[in-house]
Amino acid sequence: MHTTHHMIPVSGGDTVWAEDSGGDAPPVVLLHPGVGDSRIWDPLVERLAPHHRIIRYDVRGYGRSPAPTAPYTLLGDLLAVLDHFALDRVPLVGCSMGGGAALGLALLAPERVRSLVLVTPGVGGYPWPDEPEVDAEYERLMAARDIDGLTAFGLREWARSGADERAVEQLRSAATAWPGEEEHEEADPPVFDRLGEITVPAVVLLGELDRPPLVTCNEELAARLPDCRLVRMPGVDHLAPLRVPDLIAGTVLAHCG
Repeated sequence: MHTTHHMIPVSGGDTVWAEDSGGDAPPVVLLHPGVGDSRIWDPLVERLAPHHRIIRYDVRGYGRSPAPTAPYTLLGDLLAVLDHFALDRVPLVGCSMGGGAALGLALLAPERVRSLVLVTPGVGGYPWPDEPEVDAEYERLMAARDIDGLTAFGLREWARSGADERAVEQLRSAATAWPGEEEHEEADPPVFDRLGEITVPAVVLLGELDRPPLVTCNEELAARLPDCRLVRMPGVDHLAPLRVPDLIAGTVLAHCG
């Protein structure tokens, strides 16, 4: 594996950090969640690398990507990364926020997507229930730019399998990114009502210890996708790549060829 690192130009003069494992194996793109950065895929890389060329990157402000300075969309940056590596019709493996971006690309540019592995995915346009107390706490912490408080909030809501060192590292990285995201990210088009248009084969991996609204969302997502298999993960929260890397890597290898 001859890994290279890249700073890829994106809209507005910003850049995103990306990693390419290199080689001639079939490529697969890993898209991280909004509760972590691309290091969440570390436990999978060694399992996938013998079989795939692995591309992963950090969304603006996350991990090793500089904070955003201009408006951007997740879809626009995903396309910039695919174009940089000249990738067409590639399998996408997306966790949470990354799963939402993968679904969006499957609608926007279906010719660029070969298959989908969606790990505890978010779904734009889903009718999320109101949670005024949770929202108010988040907004209060965000207004104060309280990174410690945001990290603790994220661990409580998204790391119900346990706040071990890796989970804390991921949530702290995310909490650092959230203020810039809230200021500069623009929403991609909603996808929930158009899921029936996505025809590529998909797998949805649902964490049964995830937040209840997301569990319901993932169940409805799997039911609406025309060619989809639902995999339930007992005892797994929103940080599934950290919790069950063997299961996810095995799913990727089986589903992505």
